[in-house]
Amino acid sequence: MNRLAALVDGSGFMYRAYYGLPPLTNSCGQPVGAVYGFCSMLISLLERHKSDLFCVALDSGRRTFRSEIYAEYKANRDETPPDLKLQFPLMKEACAAFGIPIVAMVGFEADDLIATYARKLSAQEYEVRIISCDKDLMQLVDDRVHIFDPLKFKIVRSEDVMAKYGVFPSQMAAFQALMGDPSDNIPGVQGIGPKTASKLLNEFQTLEGIYRNIDQIKRQKIRENLINQKEALYMSLKLVTLANDIAVDEDLHSLTVGNNYDRGIDFLNSHNFDSLVDRWAKFLGKA
Repeated sequence: MNRLAALVDGSGFMYRAYYGLPPLTNSCGQPVGAVYGFCSMLISLLERHKSDLFCVALDSGRRTFRSEIYAEYKANRDETPPDLKLQFPLMKEACAAFGIPIVAMVGFEADDLIATYARKLSAQEYEVRIISCDKDLMQLVDDRVHIFDPLKFKIVRSEDVMAKYGVFPSQMAAFQALMGDPSDNIPGVQGIGPKTASKLLNEFQTLEGIYRNIDQIKRQKIRENLINQKEALYMSLKLVTLANDIAVDEDLHSLTVGNNYDRGIDFLNSHNFDSLVDRWAKFLGKA
């Protein structure tokens, strides 16, 4: 039986918890609504995904290597709400209290850490389960790497990526680069949406294939935009392609969950998360 490694998109879960739950404060008046939701999600994930290795990947600020490529990358996004910023350290404390390893590195996004560990773990014959709703991670899917969508409770494999987007996972970066992404301020090529992007990649396989056969593209405006916006397209490709070669800890067994009962209970009690105390105890067989 294959060994299983679960990689959690922690930053995605933080924002989901913040926007999905009403505001909540502890007895000291600290905002903890997102922390409560984050802890609840962590316990649920530990219960559902019985894995040999498990970690939570986190962003380390807005500025990354992508900001050096394109200064306007994500510049259109609103500032993080102040009460959510205050909860980031507490979410890290929660992971430490539960004994869950955190991976993060300045200059990279959580997705890049996930990409790097997915590659390393796959090479060591782990089955890799990425727990996220982020489409950017679809480019990592292959025979050993799959995604668990926590909203749909569904495993996403290569055939699912093809069914939804019309391209193979290995083509997803080119697919996203062609379309661009307004939410991240990635330009792409004007006039190209998902249908045109998938059609081009089905016909020519890669961006290089598109440009080798540029004269075969019948729609004049699309052909002209591809020619005139080639530089922007290849910049977009750099922005959407996940870094899978970050210099991370080579000891992959550092991604083992500690399941610290007492520290977990103390943390939950300190923030008045009474309902989660019982769940944590039950998960560890203490109730």
